[in-house]
Amino acid sequence: MFQKLTSLLFVLFIANVIFAQDTTQKIIEGRKNDKSQFNKPYVILISADGFRSDFTELYDASFLKTASTNGVRAKFMTPSFPSLTFPNHYTIATGMYPSHHGLVDNTYFDKTSGLQYSMGNTKMVGEGKWYGGTPLWVLAEKQKMLSASFYWVGSEADIQNTRPTYYYKYNDKISIASRIKAVKDWLSLPEDQRPHMITFYFPEVDHEAHTYGPNDIHVAAAVKFVDSSINALQAELATLNLPINYIFVSDHGMTKVDVENTIAMPKAIDTAAMRVPWGDALIHVYAKDASKLESTYEGLKKDTAVSVYKLDETPDYWHYKKSDDVYNRLGDFIVVPHLPRPFNFSNRKTTLGKHGFDNHHPDMRATFMAWGPAFKKGLSIDGFENVNVYPIVAKILGLEYDEKSIDGKLNVLKPILQPIPSTMKGPKNN
Repeated sequence: MFQKLTSLLFVLFIANVIFAQDTTQKIIEGRKNDKSQFNKPYVILISADGFRSDFTELYDASFLKTASTNGVRAKFMTPSFPSLTFPNHYTIATGMYPSHHGLVDNTYFDKTSGLQYSMGNTKMVGEGKWYGGTPLWVLAEKQKMLSASFYWVGSEADIQNTRPTYYYKYNDKISIASRIKAVKDWLSLPEDQRPHMITFYFPEVDHEAHTYGPNDIHVAAAVKFVDSSINALQAELATLNLPINYIFVSDHGMTKVDVENTIAMPKAIDTAAMRVPWGDALIHVYAKDASKLESTYEGLKKDTAVSVYKLDETPDYWHYKKSDDVYNRLGDFIVVPHLPRPFNFSNRKTTLGKHGFDNHHPDMRATFMAWGPAFKKGLSIDGFENVNVYPIVAKILGLEYDEKSIDGKLNVLKPILQPIPSTMKGPKNN
């Protein structure tokens, strides 16, 4: 009996260790804002995962409707392909398409190292070697402007040996009130310690839309939660009388799928000869045995439930060709299911809501709104690609960057800005 009790306690201890979440703030000591950064504006880049472009009206997000009326709102923002969380959050942060910054999927095989990256692997998530480009917080820190992150893909990693000065490892244990207080505390610090570039992330809409589908009261409640939380954040920060600019985005949209008639692993794929990381909106097929590539491809071409692409056949707007594959991480084939049927390689019933599909599909459209002293008021703009967020944030903060190193173009969103005083301008990208 004692032995059984001891074994049970040991199992519980191990489970507690596995599922424990780190809720402590991380601070990189010894950094200070350069004096040239003291009078720069502030940017809070907020993402609500899965917040489709029509959710504001569909679920009456009253604060966001008012805020965007007093600022700028796009009809939609086009995510990069694939329309998944990790690739698109990092695209927004770097101004680069996934094939160029290296996070080509939530899960993928890196041919150079022979390792499989997964967003669920916390060790890998914190390793800078998986992340190309220069995310906004690294750009700021290298120019002696402090940054902070209350979650963002890549913010926990030592990218170019640099993390935000203030950051948290992702967890779901910290209340929204505590998160808002942390941001206010950051912005209440002395000028030499105060971050000018802040990221902030909400997972709730994506979670509920996956579970219940995008047209459900649970999603409505999640949208209301995000809306009221941003309202509370702005109200708290208004007392500081700082030139704070808010940019509200999402990484992708969401669509309802057929959970009864899902697609199993295509019969043409022999997993003994091909490596296939998990996916439900697309799969990468990597050859273990290259001699089987052509026969596998021809077999997939005959499968009416999917479309298969060699890398020289993918649509140009995906930016997902062999010539785009900077880090050699794309599959030899890309296979996508025909909506509304997703892939499902397990015996479990899949969720009602999905994303990751063609980034030009209307249901994949993301959200973009911006307000604050840097932005024009009452402006509505057409849809645009999410790679263009990066240069506009750098512009507001007066940060230099190599225009040739990113895919975004400043001219796309420059018209949404108020004229920036010469004292705020950096020497480049103006």
